[in-house]
Amino acid sequence: MQSVVKAAVTKVLIGPELAGQRIDNFLVKHLKGVPKSRIYRMLREGEVRVSGRRAKPEYKVAEGDEIRIPPVRVAEKADTPAPSPVGQPLLDRVIYRDDALLVIDKPAGQAVHGGSGVSLGVIEQLRQELAQEQPQVKFLELAHRLDRETSGVLVLALKRSALVEMHRMLREGEPKKTYLALATGHWRDAVRHVKLPLLRYEAEGERRVRVDDDGQRAHTLFRLRHHYDAFTLLEAELKTGRTHQIRVHLAALGHPIAGDDKYGSPEANRALKKQGLRRMFLHAARLEIKHPLTGAALVVEAPLASDLQNFLNLLEHETQAL
Repeated sequence: MQSVVKAAVTKVLIGPELAGQRIDNFLVKHLKGVPKSRIYRMLREGEVRVSGRRAKPEYKVAEGDEIRIPPVRVAEKADTPAPSPVGQPLLDRVIYRDDALLVIDKPAGQAVHGGSGVSLGVIEQLRQELAQEQPQVKFLELAHRLDRETSGVLVLALKRSALVEMHRMLREGEPKKTYLALATGHWRDAVRHVKLPLLRYEAEGERRVRVDDDGQRAHTLFRLRHHYDAFTLLEAELKTGRTHQIRVHLAALGHPIAGDDKYGSPEANRALKKQGLRRMFLHAARLEIKHPLTGAALVVEAPLASDLQNFLNLLEHETQAL
């Protein structure tokens, strides 16, 4: 038996992290569970609009495009419950807010965007919470993205002017974004600049990235924080903001992030789960920017998530016991 779920009209403002892909591929990813035939019919009949205009499937979305996506009816099994939001309300995870920006400590396990209209991504959940608590707030958009399994600092814009300026700053590499990553193996250098070009591609319908001379320039600065027996805690500062940049740079150097299910070792990850690490050890720890509207210096930090800190405590105990 099936029930029918109907999503509302949605509008997505394309930032630098989404620009450059074909609109049909964008819609397939954004509307998980919707048949491709329906997506191509939406494009063919002009139901999807790009900044008010029709678009052909091969059109490549550009930064600043506003994609209007019509209501889509998606059949779901009646005995499959809608996934509930992860953990506490996201408004309880706010670490900075003013009339232009909303910064949260994103929990691991929740995507920034929902899929079929059933599951709630960060943006959908926050819109629901704001509608209940502060219905006067009419604008909320993601300023950037984090992978589903990455926790930490996530910035959203409460004004379009702030969003546009945030995108410009990110494009120019002005913000200083610092992550904590647990690399497998013994990392030798106290400080290391990694400059390996990255190329995005698709494999079995999944977005992937690899080091390739034909790829985009990518630069990560790694600083050694602590050695454990078989791991190294690193601070990673993004000098560019490519998809999966830290993950692919570390994997290419033979030090994949512990728990990384795309670029790490499946066998090693299974062993890590038995030790208590059930997701990728990557945390967006700190962001330093100029406020997009006032120009004032702004620093926001998110403490290391408890599951990751607990795993480090375990490693420290094991290292001392050797």
